[in-house]
Amino acid sequence: MYEPLLKTSSLTKVFNSLTAVDNISFDIYPGEILGLLGPNGAGKTTTIHMLLGLTTPTSGSIRVFGLDLKTRRREILSCVNFSSTYVSMPASLTVNENLKVFARLYGITDAKKVISDLLETFEIADIKDKLARHLSTGQLTRLNLAKSFINNPRILFLDEPTASLDPDIADKTRRLLKRIKDRNNISVFYTSHNMNEMESMSDRLIFLNKGKIIAEGKPDAVIKRLKGDSLEEVFLKVARGEK
Repeated sequence: MYEPLLKTSSLTKVFNSLTAVDNISFDIYPGEILGLLGPNGAGKTTTIHMLLGLTTPTSGSIRVFGLDLKTRRREILSCVNFSSTYVSMPASLTVNENLKVFARLYGITDAKKVISDLLETFEIADIKDKLARHLSTGQLTRLNLAKSFINNPRILFLDEPTASLDPDIADKTRRLLKRIKDRNNISVFYTSHNMNEMESMSDRLIFLNKGKIIAEGKPDAVIKRLKGDSLEEVFLKVARGEK
């Protein structure tokens, strides 16, 4: 079996008296999409922030590419990227200028070609000279996704990447993400409140509730473990505290 690209052990985060993430351990393997789901307050955002080095764990460890995130953060983060519907891009820059800034931050060689390819891939070449403040929510989402591929990451963190898209564009985006993932053998850590999306996109799932992992495995195994007929049904049961 492949060695994991990312490995967490006994990861815990306490804020004052609140344990947001409670002793969780999981791995992400090369080329897989690992879905993270759970109701609001389950610890998803805190987990992602720890994996990106934005929040320091209270205890436990995170190793990425075999390196300790605590001591090799800069080296690790040069090979990962992140996209979220809820993250703003610099509003006073054009689409093209935004991508140029991130290309420079990541030290991308041949940035002009990389950016041109991403503009075409995410179908935003026709708005490349438009200011970010004038973009629709869907266009901003596609810009954010294009940015997340600027460094050809080995691990990509996607936080509700299709939340603001209409069903047609959302479906095209999911198909596109899978094609790029397969082509470049990228590992993806994926969150969404769309249970059909989580079930179709994820090779494996981690189900968090109150900071703890309550089920993990392939989507059908998680559904069976939590005694439901669908992922949406078990999500609602957990969110409502039903047995």
